[in-house]
Amino acid sequence: SGLAEERGLDNGLVRKLLASKSPRARATELVDATNLQNVDARRALASMTSREIADSSDAMIQFVLAIDADARAARKHFEDEVESPQRIGYADIAAARFAALGDTVYPDATFTLRMSYGTVKGWTPAGGEPVGAFTTMGGTFDRATARAGDPSFELPSSWINARTKIAAQTPFNLVSTNDIIGGNSGSPMVNAKGELVGLIFDGNLESLAGDVVYEISGNRAVAVDSRGLIEALKSVYGANALVAELTQRAPMVP
Repeated sequence: SGLAEERGLDNGLVRKLLASKSPRARATELVDATNLQNVDARRALASMTSREIADSSDAMIQFVLAIDADARAARKHFEDEVESPQRIGYADIAAARFAALGDTVYPDATFTLRMSYGTVKGWTPAGGEPVGAFTTMGGTFDRATARAGDPSFELPSSWINARTKIAAQTPFNLVSTNDIIGGNSGSPMVNAKGELVGLIFDGNLESLAGDVVYEISGNRAVAVDSRGLIEALKSVYGANALVAELTQRAPMVP
């Protein structure tokens, strides 16, 4: 419907997409007439040749084939006229920025591998109480009880059933001064000895400004502590073989 509003119903591509129907009617027609929701049909499709696919009578496949050339042309136009100039412009801006600022600031994130140094440390929110650097496995149950009825703090039955097995004082989550940004979830946290001590998965409220500026007094990365991961795998999920594999020390590389 967005394309129809932008280009008008008389546009050739729009006519091809809608087949003289309203966007809602066309979408309903395609969904009702396709067999792609069937797993066996999709498996059969994967083994077909390009000629067999082109000869398919499935409505959704024929719809995609009908607009394939237009879609590829639109993609190429976007790559040539938008993405390519952006890449060139970004490189020029980055070079000018480095010429002016040198290594006093680090460059923007570009999906390249980066290393961030930091310290495990709590913080004090503006107008609030100090927040420690660690939470514990036992504290998870305390919060679930205190926030009963709040789905955000509700624990699955597997955890509730394993409560007596879990070492309550095991660190669960931790915060650090590492400078992170959205997209860092899953990043490994490694200590000075090269040991994996956590996995980044979030930032605190103060870290939202990190898209623009880093402020060390309140900006915190949030990670799940590797000790909490191991305790959960062992005591909640019974994944003892995996725990043994994860905790096995690899030989040092000479």
